[in-house]
Amino acid sequence: MDLLHLFKLQRELDERILREHNLEPKKLLKEKMLALLVEVGELANETRCFKYWSNKPSSERQVVLEEYVDGLHFILSIGIDLGIDKNFLFYKCAQTTKTTVEVFLDVYTKINRFREQPSITNYIEMFTGYLRLGQALNFTESDIEGAYLAKNEVNHARQTQGY
Repeated sequence: MDLLHLFKLQRELDERILREHNLEPKKLLKEKMLALLVEVGELANETRCFKYWSNKPSSERQVVLEEYVDGLHFILSIGIDLGIDKNFLFYKCAQTTKTTVEVFLDVYTKINRFREQPSITNYIEMFTGYLRLGQALNFTESDIEGAYLAKNEVNHARQTQGY
């Protein structure tokens, strides 16, 4: 997955949103953090992995993937705010043996840790945890990148339509 390319595309979308809504980027971290938490919750809801009381299956794979990349948009945007989008390299994260529920809980923990202490180290942990969640959901890098590119186009179209 070409994360530097995704950062570039996210920067273009962010700049458009900031310009068209007359916003200041440095004042949006709290909103982005809450949005990320909401997106992770929506993702968990679509997987239904925690709904031990229900026999209803997970949403279709494509729906879950779209929810996953919604969160990825915010993680990339936060990285841009930290200024690490131009030369930041990620290493491959190891596969986890944890259950999907445990990986979701780890992601929430890492998001909150970053929220409390917004450092590059905590950002890397948050991002890596989110990538590991994608692995736990059986998404390939190609799946994620393709879905991100498609959703990025949708997000630009929404801005054009006054979303």
